[in-house]
Amino acid sequence: MGSAAFPGETIRRGSSNSAAIRAVQQALNARGCGPVDEDGRFGVQTEGAVRLFQMRFPDAAGEAMLPDGEVGPIAWAALFGTDVAPKLAKSTGMGRRVLEAAVSQLGAMEEPPGSNAGPKVTEYLASVGIGPGHAWCAAFVYWCAKRASGGDICTLPRSGGVQRMWRDGLAAGLPALKTEEALAHPSRIAPGMIFFIAFDKGLGHTGFVEALLPDGRLQTVEGNTNDGASRDGIGVFRLARRRIGTVNLGFLALG
Repeated sequence: MGSAAFPGETIRRGSSNSAAIRAVQQALNARGCGPVDEDGRFGVQTEGAVRLFQMRFPDAAGEAMLPDGEVGPIAWAALFGTDVAPKLAKSTGMGRRVLEAAVSQLGAMEEPPGSNAGPKVTEYLASVGIGPGHAWCAAFVYWCAKRASGGDICTLPRSGGVQRMWRDGLAAGLPALKTEEALAHPSRIAPGMIFFIAFDKGLGHTGFVEALLPDGRLQTVEGNTNDGASRDGIGVFRLARRRIGTVNLGFLALG
């Protein structure tokens, strides 16, 4: 299929973007997932064809797709190719500064690996009043936000806990995108936003969005992770693995 630019919103039941829906319908028919009426209306027939496509084909990174019947950035790239990168919102000045701070720490590692300690990790943890030996992804995020703030007051709540930082950030009125809104409108995510993932027992993981890649995944900069995107890793890494839907709390911006 020829390339078609992602329209900035997920195409699904209720979508009114008839031109994008028609492009999806044409692509589905070309891939043998029809026949679908190419009428620009996203109904049961089109949703079923999208599910079939998602079950039958891998995404642009060669991995299985979630058969949800919706055409977000990942399904769009699988249908139309990766020649046209999805667009994110424009980053704010603070977003650019905090991302620069995070990128400057790439390669920082625990010493020894697996200890949640070492000179840099201890510095991150100290920024939220915690000693060595604790999980530090939220501390890394706060350290970067504090550094990006310079002499100004840091607007990000000071916390070493991921879920608490998310709740306190919402309570403080920081600009937020909850997961459902981010899934529906991926172009509202901006570089420099902080992502928040919740796990059982009050655990979580957090880091910074750097880009939305042509295959529809998020490029991120994260602390306390590794090449496999663990939440209990050994350093600061740039990753290209996370899907918007796996960010199950949402995103915060620092202004």
